[in-house]
Amino acid sequence: MVKKAFRFGVVTGGHPSRSAWVTLAQRVEELGYSSLLVPDVLGTPLATITALAVAATATTSLRVGSYVFVNDYRHPALLAREIATLDQLSDGRVELGLGAGNWPRDYQQLGIPFDKAGTRVSRFAEGLSIIKQFFTTETVDFSGKYYTATELRPVPRPVQQPHPPILIGSSGRRMLTLAAREANIIMPVSVDPTDASLEEKIGWIREAAGERFEHLEFSRNEFGIELTDNPVTAGPLTQGGIPVQSRPMTTAQAVEYLLEQREHLGISYIQIQERQSENFAPMVAHLNGK
Repeated sequence: MVKKAFRFGVVTGGHPSRSAWVTLAQRVEELGYSSLLVPDVLGTPLATITALAVAATATTSLRVGSYVFVNDYRHPALLAREIATLDQLSDGRVELGLGAGNWPRDYQQLGIPFDKAGTRVSRFAEGLSIIKQFFTTETVDFSGKYYTATELRPVPRPVQQPHPPILIGSSGRRMLTLAAREANIIMPVSVDPTDASLEEKIGWIREAAGERFEHLEFSRNEFGIELTDNPVTAGPLTQGGIPVQSRPMTTAQAVEYLLEQREHLGISYIQIQERQSENFAPMVAHLNGK
């Protein structure tokens, strides 16, 4: 496995004022984070696409992305058009996180049936096919079980070619197999102690990706890390492959942990929550780009 350089992203639902949102985006960029990521969840202070557009306008190098767009909430061709527009207007700074949807309450509030996982993944696979066609072909023509697009001219074109990097995260083998074949950034997730290990899941990805494997970037959130100057007794960083919810560490311990994760799992793109961004800055300064 080719080791990728470390980079870091901040995940946030935003702030309900322009000044606060712009200040956050600029601060995240100033601290050296690679990306600012907004979830596609009902009830957050800001909606994803508009928030990302404003953040991109307020910054110069910060990448902006979704964490992650739920396939079922909008037609994939319309999402692709929005993302291509955002990529144009940000001079190529978009990361496109995509998922099959796993928030039953949001589905209920929107009046959308929360189908079984297999159906949602099948619909996601069709949606992803349309999105990639929009980015890479002269005309989008697609006829599937769930979606249809006919003689659609894909405009505008994204700045990043062949398309903005696509991030897919999942705990399931079928989604991770699809990600191995189609995504650029993959976030393998363990959901409970009975789940397959991250090592096994990366094995699934390696098997499905073939020659693509060496080009993939692996991602993980570390929402529990809290840096402290006080020595911390070594303890489990994971339980059954799942990150411990809250884990105080010295900077040296955190550096050792992330280096080990990259060595054994190839994980180099780390996301944290907004509340951690100032506390985590020494890690960004120490490992960013290395």
